Parts: sequence; structure tokens; C-alpha cells
Amino acid sequence: MAKKLPSPCVDVCKYKRQDHCIACSMTKAQKSMFKALKSNKHREAFVDMLVAQQLNMGRFKAWPGLYEQRCAKKGAPVPKIVSAQMR
Repeated sequence: MAKKLPSPCVDVCKYKRQDHCIACSMTKAQKSMFKALKSNKHREAFVDMLVAQQLNMGRFKAWPGLYEQRCAKKGAPVPKIVSAQMR
């Protein structure tokens, strides 16, 4: 059984872009919503949506690398869309 995909939060938590975090681009409501997701399929779909949101809003260029490190620390696979951003 695969390890649970960790939150896209990278512990910066500065809500200065229209109530979106400057690092992961989640709102406080989205952070709560992610915690409620139980299956990795739903969590990965959330990360896909978040990457699209980041591309639309402008993104913190270090986020993909930081999230990859977070996944490695938790022993979880890195979502394909995040790996693609690392290239």
C-alpha cells in the first residue's frame, strides 16, 4: 500500500496573494479541504488542480523541489505533474 500523499504545504504560510499562500498557493479553506481527502487518488487530483492554480496565479519557483523533498521524507511517491515541473 502506497504511503499517503502529504499536503502541498511547504511550511511558509504567508497569505499575501489574494488570501493565497505565497509558496503553495493554497487558501486556508483549501488546506482544510486537503486534510479531509483520504484517498491518494483524490489527493493527487487536488495537487494537479493546485499546480494549475499556481500556473495561473504565478508560482513560487522553489515549491516543486520543496514538495518533492516533503514527499521523500514521508516515503510517498511524487505526483507526476510535480516531477514534470522539476525538469
